[in-house]
Amino acid sequence: MNSKEIRQNFFDFFKKKGHKIVPSFSLLPSDSSVLFTTAGMQQFSLYLSGEKDVLKDFGTRHLASCQKCFRSDDIEEIGDDTHNTFFEMLGNWSIGQDEKGNYFKEGAIKYALEFLVDELGLDKNRFYITIFKGNENISRDKESERIWQENGISKERIKEFAEKDNLWGPVGEIGPCGPCSEIHYDRGEKFGCGKDDCGPNCPRCNRYVEIWNLVFMEYNRQVQSPCLAGRQAKSKVQSPNFEYVALPQKNVDTGIGFERLVAILQNKPSVYETDLFFSVIKEIEKLSLKKYNEDQKSFRIIADHLRGSCFLISEGILPSNLAQGYILRRLLRRIIRHAKILNLSQDWYIKPIKKISEIYGGIYPEVKTKETEIITVIQKEEEKFGKTLEKGLSQFEKLLEVKSQKSKVKSISGIEAFGLYQTYGFPIEMIKELAQEKGLKVDEENFKKELKRHQEISRAGAEKKFGGHGIEKPKAKSQKSKAAVRLHTATHLLHAALRQVLGKHVRQMGSDITAERLRFDFSHPQKMTSEELKKVEELVNQKIKEDLSVRKEEMSYEQAIKSGALAFFKEKYPEKVTVYSIGDYSTGQIFSKEICAGPHVNRTGELGIFKIKKEKSSSAGVRRIKAVIE
Repeated sequence: MNSKEIRQNFFDFFKKKGHKIVPSFSLLPSDSSVLFTTAGMQQFSLYLSGEKDVLKDFGTRHLASCQKCFRSDDIEEIGDDTHNTFFEMLGNWSIGQDEKGNYFKEGAIKYALEFLVDELGLDKNRFYITIFKGNENISRDKESERIWQENGISKERIKEFAEKDNLWGPVGEIGPCGPCSEIHYDRGEKFGCGKDDCGPNCPRCNRYVEIWNLVFMEYNRQVQSPCLAGRQAKSKVQSPNFEYVALPQKNVDTGIGFERLVAILQNKPSVYETDLFFSVIKEIEKLSLKKYNEDQKSFRIIADHLRGSCFLISEGILPSNLAQGYILRRLLRRIIRHAKILNLSQDWYIKPIKKISEIYGGIYPEVKTKETEIITVIQKEEEKFGKTLEKGLSQFEKLLEVKSQKSKVKSISGIEAFGLYQTYGFPIEMIKELAQEKGLKVDEENFKKELKRHQEISRAGAEKKFGGHGIEKPKAKSQKSKAAVRLHTATHLLHAALRQVLGKHVRQMGSDITAERLRFDFSHPQKMTSEELKKVEELVNQKIKEDLSVRKEEMSYEQAIKSGALAFFKEKYPEKVTVYSIGDYSTGQIFSKEICAGPHVNRTGELGIFKIKKEKSSSAGVRRIKAVIE
């Protein structure tokens, strides 16, 4: 059974059971506490907590989806048999309870067994089940244990675990969560380590693989109220920092790791030998002097990171030194390093990207439609980093030579690591990986201190340079300059217009405003066409002509983000921020909303005629516009 058939079987099964198939949510979550969507439940969290009405928005309490997910915690683990950065999560939900027969533990367990055994043909006698062990506040999950046994799972194959393994969630620090029951599958001795103590959760092999996690969402984890400290509240579970409040409704939230399931059904030793990866690896192998079995780790890292990068770029993420853009840059630079190990020639990635597009274009069309943009972004990052990689590796080897002469030196200093980072663009994670390969450690603590010192110096210079745009405090001269104030407001209009014309991937990367002109740097992978420039200019002038109101509000950073304000420099903002909105408040149509320190005009009609003078490249993946007000 190929991966497309497995995915479709899941959809067909749950559709037959009365579930609505919901499209995948974006990899960019609405929850600002996390960088990426890491689980299928994230798009449903407000429904699970009861804050939103699932019947109103979906017409049913029963949902199923195949969710795009991305986790950056395990990047260093990529190359083994089970870890991936990007992955898919199959899941089904029963949200809330009513008289229409919505299911909870019994229904979730029965559906799981029916799908795995009757639809996919897995052997029930190879299942091992985990349940929540319970603690002093939450009871042992006897109900799930009973239901599993009633459905043919012997007591000996049901294991109990505590909070770390079987109290799932939330995705961030707070939110819906609950005890869970996991289904593990014994793949047989062929996949085992051969040790006498090999069994479920064996750390040495992938014989026993977790297939499905059934989460019973019963609690909302929230920051512990000070008034509750030191006493037990009825229906509340205490922890040192959080309290678990019983949700107003019970929910089922399940998740199948799709890649793992495919590996089991295709009887492959790892996810990298399945049809989700192996054709990509074969394309890479054709261009390499090495074979897959000679350096599995490099092939796997490239295949995984290339797939993950394709999905991130298709969401509008571009390489940068901030947030999601930094994760993408880490992936790409790790790809480039391992491509060098495999002696891959220039532009080697084009055919593997086309293969990824072919595999996923049917279920995620954005990967297919953005194929050219994906290639362009990766090409530019390779051009940028490829030039310095060899010099950086040479410098690293020189460091090793020096240290080999000093037998007691077993680490790379923070200053040395920062030099590789600043001069050659080596992410700290790459430096640690290189060091580990040579049996050395990196003084990460002093690296962070050096980085922080450098950022403080840069920030001080930026406050002088940026003329008050973004979070920098405006100087007296800027306050007095009406022309600079007009250009400042025009910059917000320009930013909003670029996002409307080019797409939501556009984000501010820098700004410089004088009394004569504005200069705005923004993320975009290619040169703007004359038609795009014309559309942006006309849109800005249209908003000026509409004489929109410019409104200033003060609020917390979290409130600002929830209200929809743009903010791209999270680490620089204070707890309380100023938000400027530009729009028609009589109709509620807001054109621009950003966290900004000001100053601004009161209405856009005060600006004059906006003219774009020049558009050019600023750096890899970043464009620059110069414009004036006449």
